Amino acid sequence: MTPMIAKTAFVLLAVGWYVIRLPHARRSRRTPVARSARGPREITLLLISLTGLGIVPFFYIATGFPRLAAYPFRPVQASVGIVVALAALAMFHLTHRALGRSWSVTLEVRENHKLVTAGIYRYVRHPMYTAFWLWAVAQALLLPNLVAGLSGLVGFGTLYLFRVAEEERLMVEAFGEPYRTYMARTSRLIPWIL
Repeated sequence: MTPMIAKTAFVLLAVGWYVIRLPHARRSRRTPVARSARGPREITLLLISLTGLGIVPFFYIATGFPRLAAYPFRPVQASVGIVVALAALAMFHLTHRALGRSWSVTLEVRENHKLVTAGIYRYVRHPMYTAFWLWAVAQALLLPNLVAGLSGLVGFGTLYLFRVAEEERLMVEAFGEPYRTYMARTSRLIPWIL
C-alpha cells in the first residue's frame, strides 16, 4: 500500500459513484416531479457537501495543498479505507437499484412515486446517506491530510444534519401513515442501531 494507491482508490471511488449513478439519473429525469423541496437552502447544502466530498479532496490529490495539514501515511489505515470505499459503492448500488425511477439528487417526490420499502430499504430508511457517510469515512482513511481527509465528514455531515429531517417531513406529507409506520420499524442509517 502506497500513498499513490490510496489516492487512486479515492479517485476510483468517485468514478464508481458516477458509473453507478449515471443510468439512474437519466431514467429519473424522464419521470416528472410532483413535489419538490429544491430551493436556495437545498442547493447550498448540496454545494457544501460537494465541496467536502469532491472539490477539497481532488484539489489535495492534484496539488498536495494544504501541506501543513498532512500527516504520515499509514498503510493499514489506507487499506481499511479501501474496504470502506468498496462498502460505500456496494451500498450506493443497492440504494439505486431499490429506488429505480424514484431517485433524485434533491428532495423530490416524483409522479406515481411509490414508497420503497424493499431491498436495502427493508432495513434502513436512508441507505443513500449511509453510502455517503461511508464515502466520507473512506476519504478520511485514504487521504493523510487533516483538511482533505476530514472535509468529507464536515461537508456531508452538514448536509445530513440540515436535510434528513426535511426529507422525512416531505415523505410523511407524501405518504402519510404508511411512512410513519415504516419509520417506526426501520433505522435511519445502520440497521437496528441508528
